[in-house]
Amino acid sequence: MSILKDKVVIITGASSGFGAAAAKKFAQEGCKIILAARRIDRLEDVANQIYARGGDALPVAVDVTQPAQIEALVKAAVNHYGRIDILFNNAGFGRLDWFEILDPIKDIQAQITVDLLGVIWTARAVLPQMYKQGNGHIINMSSLVGWAAPPLYTVYSAAKFGVRGFTEALRREAAPFGVKVSAIYPGSAATEFQTHIGGNKAKKRFKIPTWLSLSADDVARAVVHLAKRPRRSLILPWMMMFSLIANSHLAGLSDLVQTRAFAPYHQEDMKKTF
Repeated sequence: MSILKDKVVIITGASSGFGAAAAKKFAQEGCKIILAARRIDRLEDVANQIYARGGDALPVAVDVTQPAQIEALVKAAVNHYGRIDILFNNAGFGRLDWFEILDPIKDIQAQITVDLLGVIWTARAVLPQMYKQGNGHIINMSSLVGWAAPPLYTVYSAAKFGVRGFTEALRREAAPFGVKVSAIYPGSAATEFQTHIGGNKAKKRFKIPTWLSLSADDVARAVVHLAKRPRRSLILPWMMMFSLIANSHLAGLSDLVQTRAFAPYHQEDMKKTF
């Protein structure tokens, strides 16, 4: 029997990608899943797949940019299942382009609101219930670019660096009350996320090798493993740890390589834009 059996799991961003894949993996472990995202039709589709395999799921339409809707989500989870054991704080999106091209509202404000504030607000909403229970586990979705920020990722990296700092501080606050807080840092993955990042030519030119690319199922398995065996952080794939070490200890070389690689594309685009 799985050690996660009958655990109540809230998953934000559960309509596709990592969230939908994780929902199915947690359901296979016998968990009760609260599926949260804006697209209720997509959530119901994921819920039906879970029902078909004998699982238990509750789809709830939620916009994580709206704190009142997040509070309603948590209330619905507690009313329906009586507790919250795990939060997979996964909702997010990216707009990757040269910083001066990003729209101040649709690209910059929206990314910070969803990718950082949404994570913060949702964690804040579940904490009182977890403190009351004396246990719980919050798993925040960050990214490798929350450790090392390449060109085109200015705002997305800012949000994900923020998630890393928030996770570290909250972990130390919540530990005395029996609540664990972790972050997961995946690299490039083949999910719906890639269809929304924009069409910047430089981004398309510099692709992660296929052997380093993750699938939604890869990340979902890692999230479930993290729920079973909590730790402070998890970097995926593990080989990317070497690039993070290089970025930290050979920062000058890293700057030089990335600047030279991306500069021609940036200069070309600037000529077209200005």
